[in-house]
Amino acid sequence: MSVHPMILSGRGVTAVLGPTNTGKTHYAIERMIAHDSGVIGLPLRLLAREVYTRLVERVGHHNVALITGEEKITPHRARYSVCTVEAMPRETTASFVAIDEVQLAGDLERGHIFTDRILHLRGRGETLLLGAATMRPILEHLLPGITVVERPRMSQLLYAGSKKITRLPHRSAIVAFSADEVYAIAELIRRQRGGAAVVLGALSPRTRNAQVALYQEGDVEYMVATDAIGMGLNLDVDHVAFAQDRKFDGYQFRNLNPAELAQVAGRAGRHLRDGTFGVTGRVDPFDNELVHRIESHEFDAVKVLQWRSKAFDYSSLTALKKSLDAAPKVPGLARALPAVDQQAFEHLARYPEVVDITTNAERVEKLWEACALPDYRRITPAQHADLISTIYADLVRRGTVNEDFMAEQVRRADHTDGEIDTLSARIAQIRTWTYVSNRPGWLADPTHWQEKTREIEDRLSDALHERLTKRFVDRRTSVLMKRLRENAMLEAEISVNGDVFVEGHHVGQLTGFRFTLATGGDGPDAKAVQGAAQKALALEFEARAARLHASGNNDLALSSDGLVRWLGDPVARLAASDHVMRPRVILLADDQLQANAREHVVARIERFVNHHIGTVLKPLDDISRAEDLEGLAKGLAFQLVENLGVLFRRDVADDVKSLDQDGRASIRKYGVRFGAYHIFLPALLKPAPAELITLLWALKNDGLDKPGYGDLIPMLAAGRTSVVTDPSFERTFYKLAGFRFLGKRAVRIDILERLADLIRPLLQWKPGAQPRPEGAYDGRRFTATTSMLSILGATPDDMEEILKGLGYRADSVKAEEAAAFLASQDGAPASAAAASEPVAAVDDADAADSATDAETAAVEAPAAEAENAEGEVATSEVQPAEAQVAETGEPVEAKPVLLWRPGTRQDNQRQGGGRHQGDQRRGGQRHGQGQGQSEGREGGRKGGQPVRGKRHDGGKSEGGPRQDRGDRHDRHDRGGKPGQGKFEARPPRREKPVDPDSPFAKLAALKEQMKK
Repeated sequence: MSVHPMILSGRGVTAVLGPTNTGKTHYAIERMIAHDSGVIGLPLRLLAREVYTRLVERVGHHNVALITGEEKITPHRARYSVCTVEAMPRETTASFVAIDEVQLAGDLERGHIFTDRILHLRGRGETLLLGAATMRPILEHLLPGITVVERPRMSQLLYAGSKKITRLPHRSAIVAFSADEVYAIAELIRRQRGGAAVVLGALSPRTRNAQVALYQEGDVEYMVATDAIGMGLNLDVDHVAFAQDRKFDGYQFRNLNPAELAQVAGRAGRHLRDGTFGVTGRVDPFDNELVHRIESHEFDAVKVLQWRSKAFDYSSLTALKKSLDAAPKVPGLARALPAVDQQAFEHLARYPEVVDITTNAERVEKLWEACALPDYRRITPAQHADLISTIYADLVRRGTVNEDFMAEQVRRADHTDGEIDTLSARIAQIRTWTYVSNRPGWLADPTHWQEKTREIEDRLSDALHERLTKRFVDRRTSVLMKRLRENAMLEAEISVNGDVFVEGHHVGQLTGFRFTLATGGDGPDAKAVQGAAQKALALEFEARAARLHASGNNDLALSSDGLVRWLGDPVARLAASDHVMRPRVILLADDQLQANAREHVVARIERFVNHHIGTVLKPLDDISRAEDLEGLAKGLAFQLVENLGVLFRRDVADDVKSLDQDGRASIRKYGVRFGAYHIFLPALLKPAPAELITLLWALKNDGLDKPGYGDLIPMLAAGRTSVVTDPSFERTFYKLAGFRFLGKRAVRIDILERLADLIRPLLQWKPGAQPRPEGAYDGRRFTATTSMLSILGATPDDMEEILKGLGYRADSVKAEEAAAFLASQDGAPASAAAASEPVAAVDDADAADSATDAETAAVEAPAAEAENAEGEVATSEVQPAEAQVAETGEPVEAKPVLLWRPGTRQDNQRQGGGRHQGDQRRGGQRHGQGQGQSEGREGGRKGGQPVRGKRHDGGKSEGGPRQDRGDRHDRHDRGGKPGQGKFEARPPRREKPVDPDSPFAKLAALKEQMKK
């Protein structure tokens, strides 16, 4: 065997040393192409491929060879060779030789290979050693006379402290030292930041190239990698973050030393652009001393290089093992720990079947050659040794590897299904056979197997790259970000349901003039994607603005939540303004809707809102714009608008009394009804106007979130005439929906006016007049009737609450006394005066209003009237006690009869304080006076014994007992003869001119003509 002595001389050798980003590799390429031939060795196949590509671009592919353990591209008469250090020849005739990353000579696993090339390989004209400045002392010691050139870093490297992974800046590389950790970090970045490229030493070169390209081309902004990126890869990295600072070096777990940390951190920054480094995850922040050493590139010098003898003795297995264990004789070199090939050899040297066939030096050398098979599968030394044993046995017995065995192994690996771990295992398997196919003399048909294994490895690598990308990269985000950086006009498509596709990727939803991202992620990536989408949507916003501006009112709608919708999408919301009928429009649009387009949209929406309010609330809108109203009529109209169409009559009683007939007529023609209890617009008592009125009030009073908002409109739409009240609801909502809140029950306003129409003739009836209306009692009081319960949809108990709420008071009398009194009334002959008395002429505007509106209410009110809530049939006539018999046949005590009368001021005072001693007596006296007699006690005996009654008070009215009595009751009182108690002291009423438009005026005139 030939042994090449170590060249312990630096003559003709130049060491170009310095930190990362000093341009050392670029300098070596420039120097190599200045020679007619050259060889350059690089630490990684990935880096070798990169340098090969750059050389091909400079001198052509026919002049450059690529030689690695798994790949050979050797054009005929190629002048330059790019190799991994392991594949470099041990001697060459090339004019130029360069070895990169020579500091790896101190690595425990691969260091001896670099040391061997440093000490044995020289170029005829020039030899370059490239590496870290820490190599200067040991190189000057081993190679005296060497020329050392130190190159400064082109940019600064600064410490940026600790940051969360999700807060790392764009163009960051996150470094970890286990596949599980790398995958976990990449998954987190995909969810939070769009995606990351993955670079592991275990990946095939083709997969690593594809992942690096994914990052370099800007498809992703982050890379998660092992310290493999520190080996000279030219990456566009701005920040390096260490997620781990411990690694397994093949023998033990240990902390990275400062020089190793700097080698990786130095990937940040490129050319003249500064870079930063820091920590993330669970790594503690670097201390000040470590930061200073990395930033200033001050590290402990490499003291020894790993060495293994190349003077192999192949005479026997024992002799070879002894030569491998030889110690170096030169200071500065240390015997390397057993590498993978030596560990495999030591296992095989103990296999009997191997020992039996290894009988000469040639076979010992063949065994050692087989042991050089790399352990791509990362299996145990014993398993790896078993595979080598099989290959070695074939080489000895057959002369070549059994191709049937190899074909079976290749076939097993030739599947592209499965996930990342499965594909990685298959790639490791096929790389083993790719190496076998490239070993000279190992196969009968090496070319076939080289092509086949390369094709399978490429397909598996592509599939692995696709799986990695699918798992760790959000393609939508990556494509958009790349196009955004290129400042390209992105192509956007919008489906009919508002889905937004940019560059064919679904990015979010366009609703009206607002864009919402499909993902809920935060951070710079989400903002970048949103910016890209909105940039592409600028034209769509303008087109939508034009379509909305030209759209009809049917395309727009105002919903109960205050949102204005265009074709179903919200485009604006309403807010309160100074005028309740003119709410303010707030546009719901992104900033991309600008200038004239925004103004046109706002103007169109405002026109729609005003038109909608003016249409749905036309009576209210008309009266708000009325110019023919003057004085009190104008003031009353203003109050009506401010109260959204409903006024309690008690609140404006003085104004109504002071309003003359002309004023009443002027306001009545706008649809206003003067009812007994309310001044209101009947046309607004419908679901659509009520809903809009409720919305306008809620906008003005921050009521959209108050309890009960919108809950009463469905009841109105269902035709309910009264509803059970909910004490948790905002009480105003009842009024806005057209209901009067009366304690436990709320009654529709127009129904209450119909109730007034039923009560009025009962109080106008003159005792003795025949026939007596159902429910009439003594002309002063009345009883609840079936008709009243029917229109109210109420029970007798409900009726009691409702009448009390309206200000009526009840006198309670025994049923038999009431029955006797009514019998005397029905049996009394009508007086001549009563029989011949004509209908009184109507000269009171209130009565005319009430009567007129009572006639129209029957037409305009909802057709469906609620029935008695409990199915009870109430009767207005009082049954004698004898008729009320229980099912057992035994008489039961009849319930007292409630006689209702309008409340008085004294009633209110009694309700608030103690009762007068004479209340019961006055109640009975009033009962007698109600018969129309001139003397109180005597009149009570007409038609029978006097009826004693008790006044029945209870519950509070909504505004006092006189709130709804109105002037008509005074007129009813004056209809009797003089001397009727306190009513005769009332001064005579001033006659008011009769409204000529009133139908009652015409009726009165007709009756006058009939009398004549």
